[in-house]
Amino acid sequence: MENVQQNNMQIELNEEVAQGVYSNLAIIAHSSSEFVLDFVRMMPGVPKAKVQSRIIITPEHAKRLFLALMDNIKKYESQYGEIRLQTPPGFTPQIMGPVGEA
Repeated sequence: MENVQQNNMQIELNEEVAQGVYSNLAIIAHSSSEFVLDFVRMMPGVPKAKVQSRIIITPEHAKRLFLALMDNIKKYESQYGEIRLQTPPGFTPQIMGPVGEA
């Protein structure tokens, strides 16, 4: 019988971070060495939006995040039904600047 060593990692979540940050738009850019994910909160009728959080990850971690999100979406939809995508009228952001550069 083989001995299997478990790696236990303790992850600390302080109270402020545990509150979370609401975002209803994500802007993703990349370079050869990193992906930059900007999470933005847009409000109807307000012409200006603010980046609430920026996460910078490696391409390998970006793919792991993608696979984890796909897995969780499949589980969500099997329990609650299909997530339908819709964009409210007048709520599509105008994104300017270089795309695919970080």
